[in-house]
Amino acid sequence: GGWVLLQNCHLGLEFMDELLETLLTAEIQNDTFRVWITTEQHPKFPITLLQIAIKFTNEPPQGIRAGLKRTFSGISQDLLNVSNLPMWKPLLYTVAFLHSTVQERRKFGPLGWNIPYEFNSADFTASVQFIQNHLKKIDIKKGISWNTVRYMIGEVQYGGRVTDDYDKRLLNCFARVWFNENMFDSAFCFYTGYKIPVCKTLEQYFDYIQLLPTMDSPEVFGLHPNADITYQKNTSADVLDTITNIQPKESGGGSGETRESVVYHLAEDMLEKLPPDYVKARLVKMGALNSMNIFLRQEIDRMQRVITIVRTSLNDLQLAIDGTIVMSEASKNLRDALDNMYDARIPQVWRRVSWESSTLGFWFTELLERNDQLSNWIFQGRPKVFWITGFFNPQGFLTAMKQEATRAHKDWALDKVVVHNDVLKQTREEITAPPSEGVYIYGLYLEGAGWDKRRSILIESTPKILFVQLPVLHMFAVDSS
Repeated sequence: GGWVLLQNCHLGLEFMDELLETLLTAEIQNDTFRVWITTEQHPKFPITLLQIAIKFTNEPPQGIRAGLKRTFSGISQDLLNVSNLPMWKPLLYTVAFLHSTVQERRKFGPLGWNIPYEFNSADFTASVQFIQNHLKKIDIKKGISWNTVRYMIGEVQYGGRVTDDYDKRLLNCFARVWFNENMFDSAFCFYTGYKIPVCKTLEQYFDYIQLLPTMDSPEVFGLHPNADITYQKNTSADVLDTITNIQPKESGGGSGETRESVVYHLAEDMLEKLPPDYVKARLVKMGALNSMNIFLRQEIDRMQRVITIVRTSLNDLQLAIDGTIVMSEASKNLRDALDNMYDARIPQVWRRVSWESSTLGFWFTELLERNDQLSNWIFQGRPKVFWITGFFNPQGFLTAMKQEATRAHKDWALDKVVVHNDVLKQTREEITAPPSEGVYIYGLYLEGAGWDKRRSILIESTPKILFVQLPVLHMFAVDSS
């Protein structure tokens, strides 16, 4: 009648098959017996074991109110009364609020944190323990050493998990704004309507937390209101993707045309528009050792690979639909291409060698546009303005530009040359000639900020406008020695 607990089962996948066999063959006498296993997601985890199991996931609560409730449900009245100092309870609540904030920012993706960190209750407990110890040791006349508190929270307890420089700066900003003498002022608030309550018992804290809004504005976490649009959009896309994935893959279609027929016509149309293979001999005439031409050759090699794979898989798909070749389970790539193309998504085999895009139509249009830029560069000469986001390796393009500038200036050393840029006021269409030095580029977008063209400075985002296209940038090299 007891329970067996097996933890981290993704680390012992071989034993999982043995466990499944044992569970299916063993004669278990007591109905209250259970096997409880914990695991991370793993593609090779036995699917049969998952199917006979009841799945249990422990997700972090959504919103500040739910987060604070969960945090305070792990706090006892004894901990609340552990110190008689008036600073203790406001500090405890502020750490709890910070804990909910750092977890809640994860849902906003890269807008919240560049890297999604696994903040958990251990970080909160360690921070509370530190503040408790710090208050025991402080000199009442000198007061709290705020630099110490901010350093321990922003650099050690929570900051210890943070590896990105900008994320660390953000966390230290929260610590600097929230952990100072102002927090004991009655007018202090994290955001309008989110104050530090004056409470003596846990019940009073729960009563106050219950009055907080159910849905939080992104501004509570220091984000622009537009961040919520991004979050809602991504959530909706995930839901729709899941619905599409679990739809039955039968041949019949609503319009009377079969799935195979729809994909066949689509493949036919794409093959017709697909550009021809590149002629490498043209590159030799342009000067094979020029740094920009070396970069161009690398881009063409990668684009040629994409074109070849797309052409091969489309031809194979047509043959498979015709019945000339067998679309068996072994040819997973063809099956994947058929399913994804029918759903207007990019087949896995294409995505692996190319770039991300929201739909198959956008992806194919971008393939044609990228190919146009490279073909025009070969046959019509160097472009006046480069579409930098149309390259596989934009960083390599800037490096090639640096090398070109270094060779033009005999007294420059490559390791001392740095890239600078000026944002111009012109759009791509208004550029009539290339710069005397460096390159003009376009295709960059701002997310999380706006652009004032008149003053050429960053400004706050306009409500409901998530992305802003930058004008043409002049990228050039400067000798820093």
